[in-house]
Amino acid sequence: MAMPQNSTRENGFCFTQALDFSCPSPRPGEAGRTLAAVGGRDGCSTPLSNGIASSGAPSPSDSCAEPLCSPTPAEEETPFEEGIKYVSAEGEELACGWGGFTPGCLQLCNTSKGVLFFLCVASFLQGMTVNGFINTVITSIERRFDLRSYQSGLIASSYDIAACVCLTFVSYFGGNGHKPRWLGWGVLVMGLGSLLFALPHFTTGRYEARSAAEVGVCGGNQSLPCSQAASSLSGYRFVFMLGQFLHGMGATPLYTLGVTYLDENVKTNYSPVYIAVFYTAAILGPAAGYLVGGMFLNIYTEIGREIDMAPENTLWVGAWWIGFLGAGAASLLISIPILGYPQRLPGSQRYIVMRVSEAHQLKDGSHKKASDPDFGKTVKDLPRSVLLLLKNPTFIFLCLAGATEATLIAGMSTFGPKFLESQFSLSASEAATFFGYLVVPAGGGGTFLGGFLVNKFKLRCSGIIKLCLLCTVSSLLAIFIFFIHCPNMPMAGVTQMYNGSALPGGHLNLTAACNAQCGCLQETYSPVCGTDGIMYYSPCHAGCKRVSENLRKGKKVYHECSCVDRALLPGPGDAEAGKCTSSCAKRPLLLCFMFVVILFTFLSSIPALTATLRCVSDRQRSFALGIQWIVVRTLGGIPGPIAFGSMIDKSCLLWQDQCGEQGSCYVYQNSAMSRYTLVAGLVYKVLGTTFFIVACLLYKPPPPESAPGSSDASENGTSDLQEHKASLPAEEDI
Repeated sequence: MAMPQNSTRENGFCFTQALDFSCPSPRPGEAGRTLAAVGGRDGCSTPLSNGIASSGAPSPSDSCAEPLCSPTPAEEETPFEEGIKYVSAEGEELACGWGGFTPGCLQLCNTSKGVLFFLCVASFLQGMTVNGFINTVITSIERRFDLRSYQSGLIASSYDIAACVCLTFVSYFGGNGHKPRWLGWGVLVMGLGSLLFALPHFTTGRYEARSAAEVGVCGGNQSLPCSQAASSLSGYRFVFMLGQFLHGMGATPLYTLGVTYLDENVKTNYSPVYIAVFYTAAILGPAAGYLVGGMFLNIYTEIGREIDMAPENTLWVGAWWIGFLGAGAASLLISIPILGYPQRLPGSQRYIVMRVSEAHQLKDGSHKKASDPDFGKTVKDLPRSVLLLLKNPTFIFLCLAGATEATLIAGMSTFGPKFLESQFSLSASEAATFFGYLVVPAGGGGTFLGGFLVNKFKLRCSGIIKLCLLCTVSSLLAIFIFFIHCPNMPMAGVTQMYNGSALPGGHLNLTAACNAQCGCLQETYSPVCGTDGIMYYSPCHAGCKRVSENLRKGKKVYHECSCVDRALLPGPGDAEAGKCTSSCAKRPLLLCFMFVVILFTFLSSIPALTATLRCVSDRQRSFALGIQWIVVRTLGGIPGPIAFGSMIDKSCLLWQDQCGEQGSCYVYQNSAMSRYTLVAGLVYKVLGTTFFIVACLLYKPPPPESAPGSSDASENGTSDLQEHKASLPAEEDI
């Protein structure tokens, strides 16, 4: 444990509350000026009330006490120019390394900036894998393994299920243990989860997608034997769920212990900035995942195999597994330096001593129980720790507000690319790239800007909650953009009849006089776009007789399509492989307001996290974050993808027919998809606004006249003391 040691240029501290020495009165002129060096003066090694042996340390119970500092008006106007040096009082190892291997070159990274860098890399990899790659390849996985949207929603939710199972244990014991070791082992487990997630590609047979050139044209060989092995591929969803479960286990320490480790090792004023940078990396990770994952989807899943199919074909499955192999290997590597960090960074105690308590004040004063030096170190204190948090209404409503935001974030991040794919008639890779372009500036910028605003305006806890409220209301107003939607591309037999009229009763009818003699199979879905601007289920359903060897814009062209009308000349027309291109005029407006919704949603994330850290006692910060994440995941992260997946399934117009069983959805109704998204957004945004209002109204800060740290004096040196003037140079704080 660290304790103060005098600097050769120390002028001393002046706090709003006078502190007392438990030692004889100093000589004239030395009061309020000098802190004795370690072991440098007898009689000054009396333990602090928090159990730290320190020379010249204050103790409320001392009988011989002299004021450490009696500030004068002149001193109050003079900023402090000197810093404080801290040394280990209990032989605590503060060197960076692994066991006895602590080379001097590693100590260059043994700073708050070094920790921030490695944690940012870890959060970047976590975000890129869990919220980037998985959301990008979800459509390809559904297609490859014959999954429905709710089943892929279960895969996404497995991450949060694992987090809920592990959060209490990790945050409670890890919060009082060696945080870097918990973090390092967590990142390692996360890497193993990524490798496991890619495993099904290597344990299944080759993906055999029958192209339209083989069975799609009218009059071709339409025999398509039903493969029972294909329908059994859906069982691999349990492997994906296990991989996601390991992702959740590994990431559990990252966003609880990682946040508190940063908060403990930097000055309070800069804590929101450090946390914002940390979370910005976590937001940029998904953005990179969308972009890189989109590029991988343009590579055929069976690398090295020639295939007569383009990525725009709905039967195309890209190389979804490559990203998980790379991210898994990188996670295993980055866990090594994280495991080498000490339990506390050198010099971090100086920031803890100067922290100001903003913990919510309970009427019965039970929040002071956290001041016990042995509180939270054994399992028997777990129920009391939970009770203290449950009696904190500000904390509870901040958790509920976070759950509502997490529901939307989890749902939209999982199915956002699919939403764009349907609305704008894009391929899976194009939709992932578009969504990445939205997330990079909106999510990353909003996350960093939120922490910057808290630091810039020096917001207290109540002001931070009001900022969260403002952001939620702004995103609530912007979400009304989902009143509009892009119309479905006309599709013969699905959205309209072959003669252009509406379908009777909305029922599918893929067979018409123009293709009745072709014997088309519904199992072969390979959409083509006719020269008449209408999309057809396959070249066979368009009545196409032959396929051209020449490519148009990189796509195959089918000729003599009896169901396609020529624009000027009578007779059969042509069709081009792939979906018809959407010319929706509402696209810029829809993308612009989606950007605003994402921006303000993420803008409130760091302020809400900062408010959570400040409204609880110091010793409960890690545990409070753990409980908050349990609430957020249980009420938001887990049901979010499942609920959104079920709603999206309800808007499906055309289902895959896999050997008589319903598979994934081919075509969605855009109006229904937008309507369900709007309803879900309004419900959760209104709830979030309500919870932030209640949290702000019920928050009870410490009274101004109370001594700083008196409500929250931590027995392990984390007591909250209010500094009268800034005592450290800015370059030492950042």
